[in-house]
Amino acid sequence: MTQRTRRTGFTLIELLVVVAIIAILIGVLLPALGRARVAAQQIQAASNGRSVAQGIATYTGSNEFYPPSYVYGSSTSGLSWRFDQQQATNPNPSNGYVHWSYALFDGTETAADSFKNPKVLNGGAPATNPGKNIDDWEPWQKNDLGGGPGSEDPNDRQVKRCGFAGNGAIFPRNKFSESGGIRFNQLVKATQVGNPANTILVAEWSDANGWKSLEGTGNLVKSHRPVMPFLGRSAGRDVYGEIDRPGVANFKYPAKSAIRSDAAISSAVGLIEDNLSELNAIGRHWPGGKSNFAFADGHVDTKTVLETVEERLWGDKVWSLTGQSTKVLVEPKTNNN
Repeated sequence: MTQRTRRTGFTLIELLVVVAIIAILIGVLLPALGRARVAAQQIQAASNGRSVAQGIATYTGSNEFYPPSYVYGSSTSGLSWRFDQQQATNPNPSNGYVHWSYALFDGTETAADSFKNPKVLNGGAPATNPGKNIDDWEPWQKNDLGGGPGSEDPNDRQVKRCGFAGNGAIFPRNKFSESGGIRFNQLVKATQVGNPANTILVAEWSDANGWKSLEGTGNLVKSHRPVMPFLGRSAGRDVYGEIDRPGVANFKYPAKSAIRSDAAISSAVGLIEDNLSELNAIGRHWPGGKSNFAFADGHVDTKTVLETVEERLWGDKVWSLTGQSTKVLVEPKTNNN
């Protein structure tokens, strides 16, 4: 009688079949997992934007006005600042900036995390003057005094990583006493924004080219600035030079052709100072090139930058500028190209 032996291993062909099946499953599952991860990040970013908008609502409830996007500090620490020091250039550059995020920031890690965007590099843009912690800088970055990563002074009062930009028509820059032009900035009351459900309050920054989207002269990161959505009808991007003509809508939305394509901003530099439109500094992180926008009533919606222009969601006035005429021209949508 012959005794049969039981085979206990795989043949090479069987093993290759198993490997092929596993490879197919991985190929099917990985894209789904990637989409789920992006969806979770988008939900988190939208939640953070909503938290920021709610924080601003709490601030305006107590202070009547929206916070300025930034002011020059009157000292090297704390939140104090003076109107007469808010000029075209900082009279005390070693004092650094007081940023709008700090008006809402209670010093806890949880509050700081609300200003982050999980999809962008390092969670958000660095401060213009980050301070002594080297992790708060980008490697190529310089501060207002020309110092590099780890330079202690100046030190901005700003969350160390901020993924959100304020609407410059609501969050004024600090030129309250001298702008170098005809107009000045002014604080905006919450009651002035007549249609809060259709007026963007904050948007997501673009981290294009490793945050060089926000680069200014000399490797400065201009993350303290708001995004001015409008152009002067005669002065263009220099809204401060727009002549005050009572009864005339002196400002306008950018043409649709001024909104750069996603490919055009992917390696761009200086989008915060883009002569076409500062709106090019807004991120396009989500599927379809969309971004999260938090509105003045507290809700969040996801749209493309171009859609916000077409639907005129940045407001109908430049509330942050002085003058009798701060209205924005309303053009037929078909002509805005």
